[in-house]
Amino acid sequence: MEIKDIPTPYYIVYEDKLRRNLELIREVEQRGNVKIIMAFKANALWKTFPVISQYVSSSTASSLNEMKLSLEYLGNDVHSYCPVYTEETFPEFLKGSSHITFNSLTQFMRFREKVTDYNATGERKVSCGLRVNPQCSVIETDIYNPCLPGSRFGVLAQDLPEILPEGLDGFHFHALCESSSYDLEKVLEALKQQFGRWLPNLKWLNMGGGHLITRKDYAINHLIDLLIDFHNEFPNLELIMEPGSAFTWQTGDLVTKVLDIVENGGKKTAIIDASFACHMPDCLEMPYRPDIEGAINDDLSGYRYRLGGNSCLSGDFVDGWTFKEELKSGDLLVLKDMNHYTTVKTNMFNGIQHPSIWWKPLKGEPVKLREFTYEDYKNRMD
Repeated sequence: MEIKDIPTPYYIVYEDKLRRNLELIREVEQRGNVKIIMAFKANALWKTFPVISQYVSSSTASSLNEMKLSLEYLGNDVHSYCPVYTEETFPEFLKGSSHITFNSLTQFMRFREKVTDYNATGERKVSCGLRVNPQCSVIETDIYNPCLPGSRFGVLAQDLPEILPEGLDGFHFHALCESSSYDLEKVLEALKQQFGRWLPNLKWLNMGGGHLITRKDYAINHLIDLLIDFHNEFPNLELIMEPGSAFTWQTGDLVTKVLDIVENGGKKTAIIDASFACHMPDCLEMPYRPDIEGAINDDLSGYRYRLGGNSCLSGDFVDGWTFKEELKSGDLLVLKDMNHYTTVKTNMFNGIQHPSIWWKPLKGEPVKLREFTYEDYKNRMD
């Protein structure tokens, strides 16, 4: 089957674009002497893991399900972080994780003895870390900013004892979101100012996610220099990065069809057979407006449309695309860069049909990875 013959709506991931990103990630890892691990919160499409595992076999998990997915399909070097662990879940995290980061000293002290006992008898030792909050906000969208005043994430420097409790090997911070190396530089300066006195006695520093190193304008050489300088200042630390979007940035699209054109108050809305609320939630949360193949940026000429999803949520639409020609029922629209933070965040609100998922290998025809049916919707409540 050729791509043009695939029924809409569907996601499609391109192997050549994915490998391009992975090669750059491996280059940064080698040049910067940094360990780069994959965050499942941005991409859990495990049928692509055979390709990803050729470049990266470590992951970060924020739930037991993510941890299990890595152990089954990617690798057993799992760096776990949860805002809170429970007596029921923690023993399983111990068995499946190489690193466990705690969100608070209270949580660490609650489970420290279990870690000590496990490390004395387990097949491998688990390294523990503490999430810290450098209070450096470089993210404009509040919903994605973990360093806002009053954040529930991470310990402030003022709340740490002069000598850390025994058993803490590392610090973890997460302060970025699709950010630049210059943003990272600001956060690292804040980290050193606030937490610098503890860094010489640690084994590792996890710099979290949000490093969009595969974006075209990302300053790779500046990042490498930044990492090398930090290594020189703190040679005792293993540096870890866990970007999410960078792995699958601009590696896939969502293809949808125009079903109807409606007009109200001078605004034309092209209603499609996909949903922003169900299939592209970041477009409403960020908000984020994807590029569409064939759309133009000139708002003064051409035909301007909103795109409306096919759910009954009133706000299931995004405004602001202009086309050279009028849209009509049956037109195909290719929404670009719809791989990261899409399939992992989709839902079946309204029972809306979920797009199928396809893989375009380097050679040959596209391969269907998953098609969704009524049974999928029904079984969620079974």
